[in-house]
Amino acid sequence: MFTTRSLVSRPILKPGILSRRSLRFTPDFSKYKKIEQPAGFIVDTVNEAYVPPDPSAYEGSNHWTYERVISIAMIPLVMTPFIAGVEHPIIDASFSTLLLFHCHAGFKSCIIDYIPKRVYGAWYGLACKVLTFGTFVAMYGIYVMETTSNGLFDIVKRLWEV
Repeated sequence: MFTTRSLVSRPILKPGILSRRSLRFTPDFSKYKKIEQPAGFIVDTVNEAYVPPDPSAYEGSNHWTYERVISIAMIPLVMTPFIAGVEHPIIDASFSTLLLFHCHAGFKSCIIDYIPKRVYGAWYGLACKVLTFGTFVAMYGIYVMETTSNGLFDIVKRLWEV
C-alpha cells in the first residue's frame, strides 16, 4: 500500500543520469542580437584597398528595371476604368496584382535600407519572410476580391460615391 510519505521520498530522477539542472530550457537568443559594427564600417585600416561585394543582377540594374516597368504599366491600367469607362475583370485583376508587386518592391527596398543584413542578421531574413508571407496573403485577398465582388475599381467607385 502506498502512502504519501513513500511517494514523496522516492526520487523521480535517478542521480547520475539526469538532474534537475539539465532539464532547464534556456534558449539561445544571441543570433537575434544586433551585430556590432566598427566605427564608419572600417574593417581593417583606412589604407586597405576597398573590396566591393560580388555583383548581383537582381539587386542591381534588373531590380531597378522591374520596378520601373511595373510603375509604367500601372499608368494606363489605372486610367482605363475611370476615363475610358471600360470595366473589365482582367484589367482590374492585372492592376491589383501590379499594385501588389509595386508595394512589395517598395517594402523590400525599405527592409534593405533600414534593416541591413550585415547589422541585423537574422532579423533581416525574418523581415523578408514576413513580407513574402504578407504578399501571398494579399494575392489570395485579390483572388477573393475578384471572385466575390467586382474588384478593386468597384470598391474605389463605391467609396468615391459615399
